[in-house]
Amino acid sequence: MNELSHIDPQGRANMVDIGAKPDQVRVARASGFIALQPETIRLIKENLVKKGDVIAVAEIAGIQAAKETSRLIPLCHNLMITKIEVKAHVKDDGIAMESLVKCTGKTGVEMEALTAVSVALLTIYDMCKAVDKQMVMERIQLVEKTKH
Repeated sequence: MNELSHIDPQGRANMVDIGAKPDQVRVARASGFIALQPETIRLIKENLVKKGDVIAVAEIAGIQAAKETSRLIPLCHNLMITKIEVKAHVKDDGIAMESLVKCTGKTGVEMEALTAVSVALLTIYDMCKAVDKQMVMERIQLVEKTKH
């Protein structure tokens, strides 16, 4: 196992110095799922949730969250993101969420992709909590991370 890069020799938190690294195109994809009751899915599909358009709000929340990752996760670098996509896919048993984040920089965007999915799913939870007490967010994961 590799050593933790965010820990200094004394065991304290340390933001990694990426200044000497070359700029590269970085891409990360993440996914997650929220299990919903059939009635909740029907309400979402028919846009009858009282708080509004669940899918549109969740996707926008995910985009906003990706842009705020360095403010939420203490040791993440502030990045110049060039692209964020957050897409929801309504399934029979819930909603699958996917994100894609790109930048040209010195460090990857996997935390931004994971944050986008997480906050998008949390937004669905918030918007549907009055009608579904059995929601479960699960399988939040990094799908792909590339640099070139």
